[in-house]
Amino acid sequence: VPVVGGLLSAHLLSKKAGVEVEAGWPCSGRLLRMAEEAARKLLPAFQTPTGMPYGTVNLLHGVNPGETPVTCTAGIGTFIVEFATLSHLTGDPVFEDVARKALKALWKNRSDIGLVGNHIDVLTSKWVAQDAGIGAGVDSYFEYLVKGAILLQDEELMSMFLEYNKAIKNYTKFDDWYLWVQMYKGTVSMPVFQSLEAYWPGLQSLIGDVDTAMRTFLNYYTVWKQFGGLPEFYNIPQGYTVDKREGYPLRPELFESAMYLYRATRDPTLLELGRDAVESIEKISKVDCGFATIKDLRDHRLDNRMESFFLAETVKYLYLLFDPDNFIHNDGSVFDVVITPYGECVLNAGGYVFNTEAHPIDPAALHCCRKRKEEQWEVEDLMREFYSLKKNKKFTFKRTSNRGEGESAKDPEDASSERGGEKRNSRKHSHSLLSCPSQSFNSKLAVLGQVFLDNT
Repeated sequence: VPVVGGLLSAHLLSKKAGVEVEAGWPCSGRLLRMAEEAARKLLPAFQTPTGMPYGTVNLLHGVNPGETPVTCTAGIGTFIVEFATLSHLTGDPVFEDVARKALKALWKNRSDIGLVGNHIDVLTSKWVAQDAGIGAGVDSYFEYLVKGAILLQDEELMSMFLEYNKAIKNYTKFDDWYLWVQMYKGTVSMPVFQSLEAYWPGLQSLIGDVDTAMRTFLNYYTVWKQFGGLPEFYNIPQGYTVDKREGYPLRPELFESAMYLYRATRDPTLLELGRDAVESIEKISKVDCGFATIKDLRDHRLDNRMESFFLAETVKYLYLLFDPDNFIHNDGSVFDVVITPYGECVLNAGGYVFNTEAHPIDPAALHCCRKRKEEQWEVEDLMREFYSLKKNKKFTFKRTSNRGEGESAKDPEDASSERGGEKRNSRKHSHSLLSCPSQSFNSKLAVLGQVFLDNT
């Protein structure tokens, strides 16, 4: 899937990078065809009774007959960003469908107290590893529920995550640390912090829970300052590394969270971390041919390897932390208009969603390749219906929809109290709000039915 995400991201950024694109881009293109070809080779993995995919698939022959049916939760729940993007760009719904089915299967098999374990049998839905937490084996499942919800404006995915979030806070959170617990009982199984968990504060910031995110982030930062890096495992009660897990392969998660939190808070502490990190990595791990994994943080011995995610993610997030004017941070005030076979299309307006390997996906591109922009028509029709009902004093707006209502789905009493301004606003609401490029990002999302506003 990272390969599919990389190809899709490169495809969507190719014009901006100065590459000559073919007619019909972004709905066609060589990189898009390569992404589709790669994704099709993964589809046999999803042919299971549960819809949850095998963890490994032979790209030439499909799933090997002796393949283990035991897959980690993250391996099942980390498809929706890439596969939904692919479905929207190609018009073939199969990719998004299989990704959604896998997400729903995990949701259906959560425990009575609302937690998911680490590994599950994709044929029988039996949990094989029953440790519940936010780290390795589970991490990107939660990440993709949030990012999938934002990318697709999907209330169902976000409501799933918010339910999980409640259970995680109830059973795994202690003093702004997150531990590992038994998924059925909620009893602590491992009081450790894993370096992979450092993505969590960034994810919390995406749902508007910035204060909680900062407190957890500062816990993780104290570990960084203790060792000059994040050990793979850190024993929280003992305040020290775990045996055979003392290494630091220059992982990106802490800097990923720093970037998101800095966008949300502008807290200079986050820039201090970034500066410390750059200086530490330069001093400790730089070698003639690159930057080496730190084998042991206690004495800073090095290993003879450099992980691919160091350049793909760690350096990228640090760069974006220090580059406030980067196009990735665009607030929608500037954008490009391209002509597709389906009409005009807005691109590069910001709001990029990073996949789990830090490949940015432009959410606007998902609306470029449909013959009719159903969402826009739906929103405009709902707005007209809303204002016409108010005018006739028969406002009984009971219908709910995943998209389109936005700010309009108000209480009848609230609606009637606004009646005085309806003539002035009705024309504007049916057109201008949907296309005004200078409108603030939050209110644009609100008009389109966005539910992920601050403090929600």
